Amino acid sequence: LTERREPKICFLPTASGDQREQVIRFHERFSRWPCEPTTLSLFHLGRDRIDPQAHLLSQDAIYVGGGSMRNMLAIWREHGIDRLMRAAWEAGIVLAGLSAGAMCWFEGGISLSGGRPEPVPGLGLLPGSLSVHRTSEPGRLPAYRRAMADGALPGGYALDDSVALLFVGRRLAEIVSSQPGA
Repeated sequence: LTERREPKICFLPTASGDQREQVIRFHERFSRWPCEPTTLSLFHLGRDRIDPQAHLLSQDAIYVGGGSMRNMLAIWREHGIDRLMRAAWEAGIVLAGLSAGAMCWFEGGISLSGGRPEPVPGLGLLPGSLSVHRTSEPGRLPAYRRAMADGALPGGYALDDSVALLFVGRRLAEIVSSQPGA
């Protein structure tokens, strides 16, 4: 999607609190492909000495991991990453993610950050809302339907695991699944 032979892709594991296991899995997978994988840990900026703005805006793709959408967005706001993501998107950098990292691009989603499924506002780069883990976390779907009915979230998408939405700009271009029946 980046149209580069060996794209630079940065992983942001903020939603999981920068869990080492997620970072290791990312690098194990992406180091086998023709790309330049890096990680931006907002919890270790002092140690890593990375300028988040320069690093993110120099990428071809930014991949956001799963975890707590509410906590991730609060940390992003504190570091100005929320504004950087909009700038990255407007610059044509591919934005991707799973779970919280997928919901964050929308106007809102259903998070379990507070213990029970509830609506949480997103960045609003994409129209509507998204709820993930439709079948593996069955409590999300009723909460999602209530949030839409109450007007807490706009209409949108509820996805099974292993399903992805591909947007070009703000237009849904394709829905793909890596699992039959999902």
